[in-house]
Amino acid sequence: MILRTVIRRGLRLVALAVAVVVALAGLLAVALRLQFTGAPAAWAKSTGNDALWLGHAWVDGRRTEQDVERLAVRLRATGIKDVYVHSGPFEWDGRLDPAKHPNAGNFVKWMHERLPAVRVSAWLGQSVKNGLDLDAPRARANVLAGVADIMKAGYDGIHYNFEPIGDGDTEFLALLDGTRRYTRLLSTSTPQIEPYPLMRPAARLALGHDKYWSQGYFQQVVNRVDQVAIMTYDSGAPTQSLYGGYVARQAGLALELVPPGKSLFIGAPAYHDHGLAWLDAAESVAMAAEGAKLALSDHGRRDRFGLALYVDFAATEEDWKEYMTRWLA
Repeated sequence: MILRTVIRRGLRLVALAVAVVVALAGLLAVALRLQFTGAPAAWAKSTGNDALWLGHAWVDGRRTEQDVERLAVRLRATGIKDVYVHSGPFEWDGRLDPAKHPNAGNFVKWMHERLPAVRVSAWLGQSVKNGLDLDAPRARANVLAGVADIMKAGYDGIHYNFEPIGDGDTEFLALLDGTRRYTRLLSTSTPQIEPYPLMRPAARLALGHDKYWSQGYFQQVVNRVDQVAIMTYDSGAPTQSLYGGYVARQAGLALELVPPGKSLFIGAPAYHDHGLAWLDAAESVAMAAEGAKLALSDHGRRDRFGLALYVDFAATEEDWKEYMTRWLA
């Protein structure tokens, strides 16, 4: 009899917990859907301050000068002013092997010849989960030595992408501070900003690491760089409207936290292997553009604000069309 009572109480608690989760998910869906309402202002579009992540083939010898010419033809018709070309990754001890980017100098030279107004940054990073330990002073020193070396190839800047970096990570801040002596242009990709209160600890509990950064930590990173690119994909949103609302929320928060003198990029998913089947349909360049336009309309005109397309080798002609018609036009 006692056992039955305990089981019934346990089942009631489980049912209550499930009901609470469902209710909270419903409230979140409503909030995001409301973000994706209204019509963006006619002026809310590219100001010619967009970015593009480029794959490793451009610096390891697989791409030729003719490939750069074709890339230049495409980019001249866009608003892309910054490209981040994958030139790493770092080894687990923080070293950057020059053998991984033997064609970097040629690529930068070819780009500067054809697109002198486009800045070329070395996209560098590594997994910091069971991999590179940025808490170790020697590892950070090795990273900085690699940065100093690769800048000799003629890059305009450094673009970091370490994942996952936890909220409040002071060692990452120290690395950003240390990088300043080697480059005048410093940027980083960032996780998403905590959309609503308590979502960060909930996501951390579920994933074992931070999916979101707090507004305070995001701002500390912004204070140390010239550009931030928020990776607003892999959101988990199951529909296009919810993803559009999610991007609008992220862009709206970021517009309040990034000062006008710094560049803010909203990551647009030009790839199609998200890992969750529904994300391939829900997340798109078009929806990222619409969400960004809604946020910009609410915030007001902003020059250094754009989309950052991820990534060239996975982008389809449809992705480029959506960028041209939904954001650039």
